[in-house]
Amino acid sequence: MAALGSPLATFRGLLRELRYVSACAGRLCRDMAVYRHVVQAFRAHRVTEEKLCRAQHELHFQAATYLCLLRSSRLHLALLRQHRGRGPRSAHDTARLVGLALPSRPGGDGRQA
Repeated sequence: MAALGSPLATFRGLLRELRYVSACAGRLCRDMAVYRHVVQAFRAHRVTEEKLCRAQHELHFQAATYLCLLRSSRLHLALLRQHRGRGPRSAHDTARLVGLALPSRPGGDGRQA
């Protein structure tokens, strides 16, 4: 993670990913305990003065890391759904999949196995 960006962008990204998760679960986002925890943590670590706050930077880094995890997990599941296999394939189907053809049987009627 090279740049963290703004805390507000991280907060909005986290809420967006939580909405994706809650839509899959069939629940409202605001009813989830993790949603309430994220909102409460960001409100508790707001900067009210112009001073360096180590706890706020640590929270922002943890939130950005969690956002990366949620987004990567969602994209991984989408890729799995898109490229899921049909199960075991025969040699004939596998050869046809990569653009090859199996040779015919010697001395047979010319059919492929």
